[in-house]
Amino acid sequence: MTSIDRRMVLKGAALASLAYTVGGAEVLLSPREALAQGIPLKVLTADERAALEALGETLLPGVKDAGLAHYVDQQLSVDPSECLLLGRALGIMPPYADFYRAGLAGLDQSSLKAHGVKFSELAPEKRAEFVEQIRQKVPEGWSGPPSPFFYFVSRGDAVDVYYGTVEGFERLGIPYMPHIIPIKRW
Repeated sequence: MTSIDRRMVLKGAALASLAYTVGGAEVLLSPREALAQGIPLKVLTADERAALEALGETLLPGVKDAGLAHYVDQQLSVDPSECLLLGRALGIMPPYADFYRAGLAGLDQSSLKAHGVKFSELAPEKRAEFVEQIRQKVPEGWSGPPSPFFYFVSRGDAVDVYYGTVEGFERLGIPYMPHIIPIKRW
């Protein structure tokens, strides 16, 4: 890693920001800021994004606006040794995009089989019922990683995005006590 890259990483860690490419230049933004600025995704397709955001909102309302798709996409685009997604800690083999793609495809395939529409097109109450089913067992039509495991990993990444900020700690009523205080709130 060059000294410029190292400085970028250290500055990003202090700001709880991630590196996004905007107009050919790398800028540090939170996932929420990347979403607000309309930064294009590098890895996830439009259908994968729709499924991920619908799953995230079902698991944790508000996580879409927190930038879940931008966070996951950015993490899927970095070197696997630098990835912050839960799957890395759980021993999923890189590339991590394969895991997410297979899980999101399984989500849509089994939703199509059970309800005739993709997961993101289900009514919110049907989504909640369907998520409860995939949490417990692999539904008919599912392909990819076991649905309870995909649920667990996806939920963990959603929680990281939503609660892993100063505002997230405030939502929980927990004092934010960092080792190094961020320069700005994220």
